Amino acid sequence: MRRWDGLEDIPSDWGRSVVAIGVFDGVHRGHQAILESARAHGRELGLPVVVVTFDPHPQKVLRGVTPPVLTPVEHRVALMEPLGADAVCVLPFSGELSSLSAEEFVQRVLVDRLGTAAVVVGEDFRFGHRAAGNVAVLADLGEKYDFTADGVRLVAEGDTITSTRIRGLLDEGDVAAAAELLGRPHRVSGEIVHGAARGRELLGFPTANADLPPDTAVPGDGVYAGWLSRLAPVEGQESRWPAAISVGTNPTFDGAERTVEAYALDRDDLELYGLRMAVDFTARIRGQERFDDIEELIVAMRRDVDRCREVLGVA
Repeated sequence: MRRWDGLEDIPSDWGRSVVAIGVFDGVHRGHQAILESARAHGRELGLPVVVVTFDPHPQKVLRGVTPPVLTPVEHRVALMEPLGADAVCVLPFSGELSSLSAEEFVQRVLVDRLGTAAVVVGEDFRFGHRAAGNVAVLADLGEKYDFTADGVRLVAEGDTITSTRIRGLLDEGDVAAAAELLGRPHRVSGEIVHGAARGRELLGFPTANADLPPDTAVPGDGVYAGWLSRLAPVEGQESRWPAAISVGTNPTFDGAERTVEAYALDRDDLELYGLRMAVDFTARIRGQERFDDIEELIVAMRRDVDRCREVLGVA
């Protein structure tokens, strides 16, 4: 799969294509329906599928506030290849881009650079200056510039599946419900850095402390069962471990900084500092608690680890 960072990366001789457009933060089941529709159009027309996404999140430019990010752009792009994308164009979202009229956006992006034969979006898609463009406008412009427009119906499970809804579930710690809407466990990733070392030296549960990018969508404080994985697996070496994951401020030690720490079950021999790792959340075990002493905390952690083994189905 090709990746283009900005319009200038698209080859000048790029031919016709089917294009799916959206932020696609989370690449959740609603987004997957859009990409499946684009893939169907691609098969029908015999054309490659190009996904156009944006980084940073448009709200950062338009409102000065970035919503918690479900899938950083690297993860977002990686998720799109198995969903049928032949290429992904990551458009830098800027004041200049947001000031384009709907027709200017279509001309510059869809017509001049991507040779769009069909464009697929969610039925609530808005684009152009002051979000003046919608699916109807896109269809009208398609008649002018020789492409079709397909507004895919939003996927609902109870309520409509949206990135905002998933963020709310994560805030509540309901990672299992979030996984249902995502179609996979929620993941955070970052470099493993040195922490207070209490897990290894004091508690007997050495943890990998992940340094997460700003604005990462982190589940609510508590203890979770999940998995710890290398983002760059090494052939012939283990790369994924069942884990007990702690999210919070370590109130027993009067902590102030919120951290995400993962203990690979029954492993005290892993050297992960400096590696980029992923943490996948499967189920919540309990909320964050403050304990009166270290012994009480250790007893609780042992219970947590046993519960994680049970949830993850590992011995």
